[in-house]
Amino acid sequence: MNLAGIDLLAKAPLAEGDVFLGGHWLPAADARTYPVHDPATGDLIREVSSAGEADARAAIDAARSAAAGWRATPPRRRSEILHDTFRLMREHTDTLARLIVLENGKAYRDAAAEVGYAAEFFRWFAEEAVRVGSSFGDAPAGGFRHVVRKHPVGVTAFVTPWNFPAAMATRKIAPALAAGCPVLLKPAPETPLTALAVAALLTEAGLPDGLLNVLPTDRAPEVVSAWLGDERVRKFSFTGSTATGKVLLEQAAANVVNVTMELGGNAPFVVCADADVDAAVRGAMDAKMRGGGEVCIAANRFYVHASVADEFTEKFGAAMAAVRVGPGLEDGVTLGPMINRGAVDKIRSLVDDAVARGARIAARGGTPDGPGHFHPATVLVDVPEDARILHEEVFGPVAPLTTFTDEDEMIARANATVHGLASYVYSRDVGRALRLAERLEAGMVGVNRGLLSDPAAPFGGVKQSGLGREGGREGIEAFLETQYIALDWTD
Repeated sequence: MNLAGIDLLAKAPLAEGDVFLGGHWLPAADARTYPVHDPATGDLIREVSSAGEADARAAIDAARSAAAGWRATPPRRRSEILHDTFRLMREHTDTLARLIVLENGKAYRDAAAEVGYAAEFFRWFAEEAVRVGSSFGDAPAGGFRHVVRKHPVGVTAFVTPWNFPAAMATRKIAPALAAGCPVLLKPAPETPLTALAVAALLTEAGLPDGLLNVLPTDRAPEVVSAWLGDERVRKFSFTGSTATGKVLLEQAAANVVNVTMELGGNAPFVVCADADVDAAVRGAMDAKMRGGGEVCIAANRFYVHASVADEFTEKFGAAMAAVRVGPGLEDGVTLGPMINRGAVDKIRSLVDDAVARGARIAARGGTPDGPGHFHPATVLVDVPEDARILHEEVFGPVAPLTTFTDEDEMIARANATVHGLASYVYSRDVGRALRLAERLEAGMVGVNRGLLSDPAAPFGGVKQSGLGREGGREGIEAFLETQYIALDWTD
């Protein structure tokens, strides 16, 4: 498939099929397909090939066959291919963004921002590919030398979610290829087209056959179990729910597979008494509403000091009520549909539960007439501590607000969760903000900033929010093994 095929992905089935395996576009081995729908309308976008166990095993064969050649490829050449992919993604930003809107539903501005973010992983890891270091030194006791080398871990398998169909794929693909590892990718069944477009761009950039294999499917257990059950797969990375992550960890344990997990979140957003309220509102809109709130690091619980609660609620409520909701490609839309009807039903149940327990709706936007999985931007106040919405990931455009006066009590409430992915703190006093940040049990903290993610920074959580880090210098280390050689050295 050439670059023109990116447009075709959104319009009609390709004659050669949708499983990208060993550098070829193929139908599923058993010719099975499944539908992909537009969440803004419910309309069928197209039928997509659904890979099964036979395809999963064939993908391992292809990756394993390509592994030795890629491992021997000079890091500079790997870097050049990743740089070219970065360039191609930026050149095709509009096409890729429209594809994301079509299958994911997010507003165009968010989709375009995602493409830029996703592309940056190729640029960052293109630069890291040539910086994988080795070391040579004397043994302290003398008589021999220590040689420490870094080698690619081997065949890697990835499972990515629907909420960032480009960025969650490139955040894993780029460091794996930079380190010298071939890749198996199962994108979310709701959003396979973007991953296939990324594969087309990598091919255009010169990636050799077999190094990226993309298997769209609606029978994930069949594909993933085949990968985790094969001893040739040495690295597995998953982004998704904590519940699914636990199941996959059990499967990975059978072959002691190296794993990275980015799981669920329940991020607190703290507004201190001395915060710049206007800045906090802007940050809250970034942290809550990017991607329609369907983001693992989205602000989930708002703790606002009682002295500024009225002002923050008024200004934040006005901003949320003004959000324009509609299909993501319409002018001025900043909140698109949720991914499916089940997502809307869950959000509604959390809001209804909070209201039944005494919470009040302080602000609510509108939704368009007609089809589509839309939910209005909503602010809740007076939310009691036993409301489900304070203990479950909302994954939608709803912000529950509570107040505090005692810092220690607020920290205890903020940390009273099994999750620990992200947190946010707003305060004019940098010392106070950093003190709070260090006390919050989270892998990432935004201080006076509502946008956290950066390809140059380590992304990941603590507790049941995950294992390992993606991005930053740590990102490529996840795909490298350390080998120590004791070298006899006699004077």
